[in-house]
Amino acid sequence: MVTPVQALNGQVELRSATIANSASLSAALDLGTNRLAQIVIPSSWTTADLTFQTSADGAVYNDFYDAQGSEYTVTVGGASRSIGVSLADFIGVRYLKVRSGTTGTPVNQGGQRVLTLVLVP
Repeated sequence: MVTPVQALNGQVELRSATIANSASLSAALDLGTNRLAQIVIPSSWTTADLTFQTSADGAVYNDFYDAQGSEYTVTVGGASRSIGVSLADFIGVRYLKVRSGTTGTPVNQGGQRVLTLVLVP
């Protein structure tokens, strides 16, 4: 889903990242030239932090790590939340998958979960 929304300093887009029932990884999303700015967690979220897979070509995905070599993790803390992420961390990320849990300990969701990703140019 691509939904343009007017923002104070330009336009943002909303995209849905869907994690299927009993799965932990979303389908791939093409962010184009936009960057991830915020993630909206649904009310039905099965408790888990978020990690990511990224791809330069949309075909081969790798787990996403920060410059210190740690898996890039967004602490969720609970359902029904909006969580900001650093724009600088997602510079150059075009193709993205969202994971419930970590690479070593993925958390399967107890039903289909739709996260809303807020993207900015």
